[in-house]
Amino acid sequence: MDTSGYLSIFIDESNEHLEVLYNQLLALEKNPGEKAIIEEIFRAAHTLKGMSATMGFNDLANLTHKLENVFDAIKEGKISVNTEMMDVLFASVDHLNEMVEDIAQGGDGSRDVSDAVEQLKQLEQGGSVPTAKEQTKPETDSAEHPHKVSNIDEFAITILNESTDRGYFNYEITVTLREDCLLKGARAFMIFEVLEKLGEIIKSDPSVTEIEEEQFDRSFSLLFITKHPEDLVKQNIEKVSEIESVEIYPFLTNQLDKNEAESETKKTPKENQQTKSPKKKQHNQANSHSVVNKTIRVNIDRLDVLMNLFEELVVDRGRLEQLASDLDNKDLQDTVEHMSRVSSDLQSIILTMRMVPIEQVFNRFPRMIRQVARDLNKKVEVEIIGAETELDRTVIDEIGDPLVHLIRNAMDHGIESPEERVNKGKSEQGTLKLEAYHSGNHVFIEIKDDGAGISREKVLKKAIAKGILSESQAEILTDQQVFDLIMSSGFSTADQVSDLSGRGVGLDVVKNTIESLGGRISIDSKPDKGSIFSIQLPLTLSIISVLLIELQKEKYAIPLSSIIETAIVHKDDIMHAHHTKVIDFRGTVVPLAFLNEIFAVPINEEAPSSDYLSIVIVKKGNKLTGLVVDSFIGQQEVVLKSLGSYLTETFAISGATILGDGEVALIIDSNALIK
Repeated sequence: MDTSGYLSIFIDESNEHLEVLYNQLLALEKNPGEKAIIEEIFRAAHTLKGMSATMGFNDLANLTHKLENVFDAIKEGKISVNTEMMDVLFASVDHLNEMVEDIAQGGDGSRDVSDAVEQLKQLEQGGSVPTAKEQTKPETDSAEHPHKVSNIDEFAITILNESTDRGYFNYEITVTLREDCLLKGARAFMIFEVLEKLGEIIKSDPSVTEIEEEQFDRSFSLLFITKHPEDLVKQNIEKVSEIESVEIYPFLTNQLDKNEAESETKKTPKENQQTKSPKKKQHNQANSHSVVNKTIRVNIDRLDVLMNLFEELVVDRGRLEQLASDLDNKDLQDTVEHMSRVSSDLQSIILTMRMVPIEQVFNRFPRMIRQVARDLNKKVEVEIIGAETELDRTVIDEIGDPLVHLIRNAMDHGIESPEERVNKGKSEQGTLKLEAYHSGNHVFIEIKDDGAGISREKVLKKAIAKGILSESQAEILTDQQVFDLIMSSGFSTADQVSDLSGRGVGLDVVKNTIESLGGRISIDSKPDKGSIFSIQLPLTLSIISVLLIELQKEKYAIPLSSIIETAIVHKDDIMHAHHTKVIDFRGTVVPLAFLNEIFAVPINEEAPSSDYLSIVIVKKGNKLTGLVVDSFIGQQEVVLKSLGSYLTETFAISGATILGDGEVALIIDSNALIK
């Protein structure tokens, strides 16, 4: 039976069932006895098993069948849900997800899942599963140094690559203590102290907590970043007593990728057999071709070219509309009006092709937060708001890793342990909120926690100690400027070594990545109330709808997506509050921003004065501001042009556009004017 015609449907439906499995497993962990959740998981696994078997993906069907058996046993009350079981179930679904991804890329979904199958069998029979500490590490026959630090994530690799670019050395250090060492944890802590003076520890294996609790034999390994040579590092470590040996090797991330690839090849002999079966290979290529045709994969560079061409069309369309209005020719006006409608539809399609909901990034965080919370022995509830908010595809691809680090940072440094929270009168469970929303031609992503907040005194003390600023400078800094210091290169407020965050290198990478996307990051925090990391990103939409306004004889544009309403207000209705002019807008006090003063527009003394003010009410999140202008011109679609590298710091101006009559109008960034 030829199933290639059904492949795209199989992949789409499999991804839906996998999403159900992930979400329902998270729900099951919170409510282990909820029968409705167990039934939902069982149905998803059962359907996925049948689909996989029909399509001939045997490894996928086999693993799903074992997963189905476990949930059948749970449903019948033969076994009960516990933490170790949830770890195995999540790992099994990860295997299923990687198999489906392989099939989508033209493979046959083959994967060595014997270990996962064996663990599921033990669960089904009511047995326990060996923990990571009890499992032996696979031997390697590689001629090169085998990496001893395991589970190195993508963000750690990003930090290591960044440090290499800046001229630092990356080392993997393995320290073995003597057999007669009495206080292993204390000795390890002394080694950490020595290394902290020379550079930054990125990761340890075993974890820092396990080392402090002496849950290791005699040796432990570290990933270390420093500017000092290998010999100097080794000499300083060996000054600590009761050490048997110190091994230091340069850590190469490209070698890490190579070793992982070799290991994966050894684990999946079935994939190697593909080259021995020409018929199978041809079948896979046919499947891949089918998926490509169904999903319509388009290179983002081609969409950029298409967008640039359409920008020119929009400029010419504006010029035609201006000419049709000046000539007052009905036939010409009708033709231009029809062309405007067609081009608007075309514009909508082009923009939609580039936009992707941020849900694709947010959906992977609940699972990660669950694991990090377990590692830190903390209780954390995650809230996701605005997952449907859309961003340009190029931004979506880049924003994932910075968000991962900010979330880990919030969980490690922000949210306290259950005991600390109870002592402070808080609930045991902390809350981490991810929120995304549009405001003007920007998207805002906020990471909020209800933890300990950032200590101004602690940050300043560290900054002075590191020589970043003097004591006299520290006294005049605002809270915002103090919080920004934690994103300085190499800055950290951590009192002890941490696997997750606090190295300063990570937050530095976060800031650089966001700024490279044309965005910016700000921090707000209150002691014992929590912190908010707010990221502002451009939509990267080149064509936007604006309201054209006039200031004296100058024309400006305000994005329509920021505008709530326009209003005409009498001067007598203006009030004063906190040294600011305000108005009462439908029961809400709204501050005013006079654009003539902000942009220093020359005053035309011959212009007649008026007792009324023209105001544009704009919004950012829940905050409103009234922009005072001279007059409204009207709504128009314009092409957003960059001001270039020489004018990057222009306050409250996000770009410029060319109007139909050839005049240039500056585009106002209303977000910068909202306090």
